Amino acid sequence: MISALILVIITIFLPPVGVFMIAGCGADLLINILLTILGYFPGHIHAFYLEYVYFSKREQAQQGIVDNRAAPGVYSDNVQTGGSGYGTMPPTY
Repeated sequence: MISALILVIITIFLPPVGVFMIAGCGADLLINILLTILGYFPGHIHAFYLEYVYFSKREQAQQGIVDNRAAPGVYSDNVQTGGSGYGTMPPTY
């Protein structure tokens, strides 16, 4: 898994690449590309918000905390579950 520090450094320079690394190719990536084109800072805000949600949910899952509430404005299941349930693994709701 990619280190949080490396992900933040990548996101500082290219926000859509950071979003792609945690959310994959989907609605979140498209939204981030559009925000980055419209203004560089809105793309950063969106990317760092997705990363915050991702790492927050991942930490909660590691601690055994079950949070079924979906984060607003996040469309990727990988981000919503903190990486749990991505691919063939069942989500840990």
